[in-house]
Amino acid sequence: MAIVTMSHEMGAGGPEIGQQLAERLGYRYVDHELISDAAHRYGLLEDKLSHLDESKPSLFERFDAETRRYITVIQTALFEFAEQDRVVLMGRGGQWLLRGISHHLRLRVMAPFECRAKRLAAKLAGPMGEKASPRTVMEMIRRDDTERTGRMRYLYEVDLADPALYDLTINTEKLAVATAVELIAGMVDRAELKTTDAGAQLVGDRSLASRVQVALATHPETRKYRITVEAKAGQVTLEGTVMDKALEVAREVPGVRAAKAQQVEIPPIPPFVA
Repeated sequence: MAIVTMSHEMGAGGPEIGQQLAERLGYRYVDHELISDAAHRYGLLEDKLSHLDESKPSLFERFDAETRRYITVIQTALFEFAEQDRVVLMGRGGQWLLRGISHHLRLRVMAPFECRAKRLAAKLAGPMGEKASPRTVMEMIRRDDTERTGRMRYLYEVDLADPALYDLTINTEKLAVATAVELIAGMVDRAELKTTDAGAQLVGDRSLASRVQVALATHPETRKYRITVEAKAGQVTLEGTVMDKALEVAREVPGVRAAKAQQVEIPPIPPFVA
């Protein structure tokens, strides 16, 4: 089986393709459910999770430890859904977070701006045929494009539109939803996308590392520090400047069998030279 991640432009038909693909394959479709699940399991505010999920953090939020915790929770929820396999994950940087995993198919759904604007206008039309103004529709799309691009660059320092992030990019200007689903479903069945033990272990390792990151970002004595976490078959390695308490917190995370520290030495600040 496989993990499918889908990045999509507003108005390009990504959600429709994702839902029908999941139904066709018998996979779980995960979009807003991911945010609700994360909010319920980690006791966070769903409104704030949704805000940070859809747009890049403000300048103030970028320096806020609470923001880092919320973003880490979103990432952890994505990893945990990916661990279940047979899933279609919409957005949230899945194409980057799950990079290098053999049974992961990375999709990009796009369409020309004018095509997207026309589709969105039709979707927003009222029951009596009243239409949203073309200017409003175009502004919605431009704002969404800007926010998605900025969020991806802020979180992972990559360009959302970089073709190297995807295995397949689909332009829906001419393709119907059913045609796109048929094309993707044929790829998912390919032998090279079957789940392997090594691939499943890699997903599990990243999921465990992310759960440790959440624990560190939540604990009052470690939340203000930036600590890098790597995991391999239950063994976690922490890299940072404050280790004793961090190791204690990490060892309490379910799935962690052992934890070790890799201390980062901070060079002394040179004296001021006039």
